[in-house]
Amino acid sequence: MRRTSPTAPGPASLDATDRQILRELQGDGRMTNVELAKRVGLSAPPCLRRVRRLEETGVLRGYHAEVEPNALGWEITFFALVGLESQKGAILDAFEAMVRDWPEVRECHMIRGGGDFLLRLVARNAAHENELTGRLTGAPNVLRVTTLQTIRTSKDDAGVPIED
Repeated sequence: MRRTSPTAPGPASLDATDRQILRELQGDGRMTNVELAKRVGLSAPPCLRRVRRLEETGVLRGYHAEVEPNALGWEITFFALVGLESQKGAILDAFEAMVRDWPEVRECHMIRGGGDFLLRLVARNAAHENELTGRLTGAPNVLRVTTLQTIRTSKDDAGVPIED
């Protein structure tokens, strides 16, 4: 699970150039610093300094490649709404630690209203989905699990809106 950096500056401390850098990198994290600098109207050295500062302060948390799940045999994406028997810190922490070790769990969010956690999982097929659901329902301190299988995804934007 990703956590925000305690040193990350607030939105007010980012100027228009920082925001443009973030927009550009969020759209294409593979571009060279020279290309990024050109797009935001800076020379390469100050652009690189800004990118490094955004990384060091935790605003830029990393770079990744987006992989097509079906191409690697992950046919099913589903969500699981999980309710625990208790909201004691040790129980919440133990559940998070458990699912952190499951490679099929791609996201884990502690939520309010209707459950304790919302998970996004991938499965190879229906039998694998059933196995994962069974592992969840049989896990310590799990009271209930509701699963929702994705039929189609019409929007899946990475990151967040970056406003001026």
